[in-house]
Amino acid sequence: MIVLADKISKSFGGRTLYSGATLQLNAQERWALVGPNGAGKTTLLKIIMGQESYDEGSVSFARGASLGYLEQENKLAGKKSALDEVMDSATEIKTLAKRIAQLEQQISVTTDEALLTGMLEEYGRAQDRFEHAGGYELESRARQILCGLGFPVEDLNKPAKDFSGGWQMRIALSKLLLRHPDVLLLDEPTNHLDLESVRWLESFLSNYDGAVLLVSHDRSFMDACVNHVAALENRSLVTYTGNYSSYLQQRSANLEQLRAKRAAQERDIAHMEVFIEKFRYKPTKAKQVQERVKKLEKIKEELVVLPEQAKHVHFRFPEPPRTGDSVITLNKVTKAYGDNLVYKDVDFTLYRGDHVALVGPNGAGKSTLMKLIVAHTKPTAGSIELGQNVSSSYYAQHQLETLTASHTVLGEMDSVATGWTTSEERRLLGAFLFHGDDVEKRVSVLSGGERARLALAKMLVAPDPLLCLDEPTNHLDIDSVQVLEEALQSFAGTIVLISHDEHLVRAIANKVIDVRDGKVTVYDGDYEYYLFKRAELEARAAGEQGISVGISATQATQKPTQATSVSSTALSAASQGRNVKTKEQRRAEAEARNAAHKKLSGTKKRLREIEAALEPAQLRYKQLMELMASEELYADADKFDKAMSEYTALSKKIPILEEEWLELQAKLEEVQLE
Repeated sequence: MIVLADKISKSFGGRTLYSGATLQLNAQERWALVGPNGAGKTTLLKIIMGQESYDEGSVSFARGASLGYLEQENKLAGKKSALDEVMDSATEIKTLAKRIAQLEQQISVTTDEALLTGMLEEYGRAQDRFEHAGGYELESRARQILCGLGFPVEDLNKPAKDFSGGWQMRIALSKLLLRHPDVLLLDEPTNHLDLESVRWLESFLSNYDGAVLLVSHDRSFMDACVNHVAALENRSLVTYTGNYSSYLQQRSANLEQLRAKRAAQERDIAHMEVFIEKFRYKPTKAKQVQERVKKLEKIKEELVVLPEQAKHVHFRFPEPPRTGDSVITLNKVTKAYGDNLVYKDVDFTLYRGDHVALVGPNGAGKSTLMKLIVAHTKPTAGSIELGQNVSSSYYAQHQLETLTASHTVLGEMDSVATGWTTSEERRLLGAFLFHGDDVEKRVSVLSGGERARLALAKMLVAPDPLLCLDEPTNHLDIDSVQVLEEALQSFAGTIVLISHDEHLVRAIANKVIDVRDGKVTVYDGDYEYYLFKRAELEARAAGEQGISVGISATQATQKPTQATSVSSTALSAASQGRNVKTKEQRRAEAEARNAAHKKLSGTKKRLREIEAALEPAQLRYKQLMELMASEELYADADKFDKAMSEYTALSKKIPILEEEWLELQAKLEEVQLE
């Protein structure tokens, strides 16, 4: 045991966050702390850190245990470089190094044999601790962590205070990871990372030898690196073993068991109340009535309390104005900032219905490409043409100037929600964490995160046919991300998305644009297809020993099923008469793929629903078969009737589900073959 939070109770005013919450963190355990917004996740992290008081309970630590806490907001000052800022955070190592130097000096001048023996023993222990803490590799580890979190090598010596807020968060995370405390407490650690940095962090945490407790809205991230889940539900804390997906399955199964038990208790109560009412005044039944009165009181005392279920908000975009097939075209676009060439001669077209994910390492130019698309910056050379009837909306964390400071939250929604009722506006605002009196707050007093959520909600009311979203899930909880995901999946227009949330990218993208090494490459397929092609290109590049990834990407354009490279190398290949498709061919293929994607999306969803229904039905059918082999069942006519009724219903239901499952599987294979 490294940390034990035992029977913690915490209230704010008259509102109880949780009572009797117990959580034990052990070495090599990686916990996700989940729950609805406002349940007290960040508060519990602060309680463990000693930054927040609690009403009842205790928090205890193993002797000498060290803790590290990453908050959602960090601000660095001073003139230290990013590398020095990170290295100087390793205070334990620095203290050990200083003590080792002192001991070396004292040992060299000490003549007292007993004193010398004690110094040598302390020196040996200090050396061991210094080595174990990585003191000899401090700078190389700091560089490795910073680069793993996306810092270019040339930026490591740049003053930390000159970085933007998102990059300063990365520096704060790097400081924490370098210190390597026994317990890592992380509050939304992926908020300011790109997909590649998130994957690096997943790997780092998966191999962490201490304990990790993190709060995150990123489902794929939690699936990849946690092995326990602590859920704050209905003012209590419930623990589960497994990743986030396993937690969802276990919680669903537990809820079904609770519902079944509650239903059985309610049936027993009803039967007993009927019996008591019917025979209350019959002397011959007095004993039985009294027995049932006692049983009734006991059942009511033990009556299962079903957990409150969060209301899931479903939202569909209003239909955007219909555009022409071609939405936006980039012709030989070059972008440079002074001597810094971001990319050159970029050519691609996005079509109506394209849901595009922009991926690649931080600093490669994804946000710049999005700004070019929405005309927030101009190309250095080349042209960008919008299609017929195309207008665009742009969402970014630091571009919230469309909000009017004097408006209330509800008033800001009123300004765009023409024809909506107040209850409809409140419903959408509630999905983005504005509850009750929150809607009466002035925009001027909202935090950065609240402004971001409000700007995103406004976009959903009357969307333009071209939506450009730069990290839209920051500052949302899991339920709100789900609302956004469902709305984007059903959006009939064109989407360009930058997100570190792999689950969202997988759910939304039917086309991927990779931005790296001065090249922009289009992959006409979903995120899985992109990962497959990237792995193929990297393997080919490694095998050819020295042939660049850019050349490999150019070769990929020569096959109809492979990625279409839009690098200058590929354009050169086209000019030499190689097998390069026309825009009409690419558009026809993209439309066919989009149609197949839509077909598959509904089929896969229904398959998941059937599988979720089949498994418990088959399990219950097996249980009933075993129950009906028991003589005890036949002795109780009431139980026998109920069991037979349920058995008959399942006997009809299961074959229907199995038949539909087979039909959908066949349909899925048919569409995939097409």
